[in-house]
Amino acid sequence: MAFRLIPRDEGFFPLFEQAADIGHDCAKRLVGILHSVPPTESEIDGIMAAERQADDVVREIGRRLDRSLVTPFDREDIALLATSLDDVTDEIFAAADLVLLHRVTGDLPGVFELADLLTQITLANCDLVRSLATFDNLSEQLETIDRLESSSDRVFRRVTSELFSGRHDALDILRWKDIVEAIEKAIDAVEKASDVIGSIAVKHA
Repeated sequence: MAFRLIPRDEGFFPLFEQAADIGHDCAKRLVGILHSVPPTESEIDGIMAAERQADDVVREIGRRLDRSLVTPFDREDIALLATSLDDVTDEIFAAADLVLLHRVTGDLPGVFELADLLTQITLANCDLVRSLATFDNLSEQLETIDRLESSSDRVFRRVTSELFSGRHDALDILRWKDIVEAIEKAIDAVEKASDVIGSIAVKHA
């Protein structure tokens, strides 16, 4: 068994978990916003506060990197994972902000299904990140995220097809196109974060 004179810094794992939890919380907030359009300023302020909290977590990870002598895995992977988790929250906030800016007042067939997949995949991401310290069950959790991302691709194509079906006016098409694309980007961001974790697991297998 390898012996470390200086133990590795385990304090990164709670920060990763916090970042993933914020992403899931923002996904749930976005679903609430979509179900109660037009959103109130307080709803947007809530998700904005969460996005700022996520930025604080990334900065704390950076500060911890600066002072840690032995990290649990490569420093560049820690930094990449931190920014990847933050990207999830950034994209969700962008979607919510677009709902407000575009003054959306109705709904679009399929958009709730896409948003529900976002909440599912961010929850799966929380489970994945919680397994990072031990690498337990990572393959199953990575498969879950991959399956949910594939499902979102199908729903995204269906929603986009609905947008251009001729049943919506030009302004609604422009409004919803931006929002739907932002939700899909958030889902893709989760997959990218999971890819980082998968790469870390391969290095430490």
